[in-house]
Amino acid sequence: MRILIVEDDELVADALERGLAQAGFVVDHVGTAEQAEAALAADEFDLAVVDIGLPRTDGLSLVRRLRRSGSDVPVLIITARDALADRVDALDLGADDYMTKPFELPEVAARCRALIRRTRSATSAQLTIGAVALDLASRTVQLHGHALDVTRREWSVLECLALDTGRVVRKERLLRAIAGWDEELTPNAVEVYVSRLRAKLGDAVAIHTVRGLGYRLDDPAA
Repeated sequence: MRILIVEDDELVADALERGLAQAGFVVDHVGTAEQAEAALAADEFDLAVVDIGLPRTDGLSLVRRLRRSGSDVPVLIITARDALADRVDALDLGADDYMTKPFELPEVAARCRALIRRTRSATSAQLTIGAVALDLASRTVQLHGHALDVTRREWSVLECLALDTGRVVRKERLLRAIAGWDEELTPNAVEVYVSRLRAKLGDAVAIHTVRGLGYRLDDPAA
């Protein structure tokens, strides 16, 4: 899953980047609302983590503009402002969650996972598709009740497909789930990881190629 951090404090941004990357997210960072709008318009992100106290255009104005433009990207506000009025304003403007600084990175990661699950209509961190069980919190996979060894990028592709079981996931989206701005990967990389997953999962689930679009993971019980 891919996250955009919108934070002008480099120390805070670095801590968030490192912590969320360790939790398994692909993370990119911008320092202004204007850069965030451009990034969200040009690229696909699963979540934006936004500070209120941004230069020029603040985080609340950014949320307002995103919602008015029709963007439905989930937004987690992380800010030093802890007044009730700020929390109410942020949520009313369209933010999905609100945390105050100082924060604990495990909680930030957990809230990010919860918000992303909510947008995919997943009510739990445990997903079961046929004989395949995924734990989104621990980033582990079981096949027929036994642990399955997958790489970080194989996990990211499988997670993305599993959260949209039965729906086509575009190849470009899968690519962005495994690589941020600082990683040079071609769309062929997605084909490689899908091929590896098919080999490891066998006939437990089917990952179908939808020509010209992407891939779809189907639940054999559906």
